[in-house]
Amino acid sequence: MPVKSRAKNKKLARRELRDLEVKTSFMEGIVRRDPLYIEALQVLGDCYTQQGRFERSLKVDEQLSRLEPANPLVFYNLACSYSLNGDVNQAASSLEKALSLGYRDFKWLARDPDLRQLRKHPLFAPIRDKIRRMKIAIV
Repeated sequence: MPVKSRAKNKKLARRELRDLEVKTSFMEGIVRRDPLYIEALQVLGDCYTQQGRFERSLKVDEQLSRLEPANPLVFYNLACSYSLNGDVNQAASSLEKALSLGYRDFKWLARDPDLRQLRKHPLFAPIRDKIRRMKIAIV
């Protein structure tokens, strides 16, 4: 499952934007026919995020978290969606859950632009401390 990336970080050419719109429309059709199709939901959520449609991406991520309650990457992406939507409390909670489920890509977490708002918030300090302890325990 890809980690979400935000379109604001890079300018997309017209053709790339059109291709993304076609891909999004296609994935929406698949999800309408099969709302439990995990891989299609994952791609659709990423498409919405790339387009800056953060509220829609959040709805997809919430659905994925119900369908995949033990998947750390699902909860990491949910934290990203909450952060992009300005809900740092829910972002912190979802990131904590991702870590407890086994998310360990600490380098990406430290620089992921989707989590920028959360990393600036005081709620992130205990998470940062927890990650430091986890790194020590892993080594």
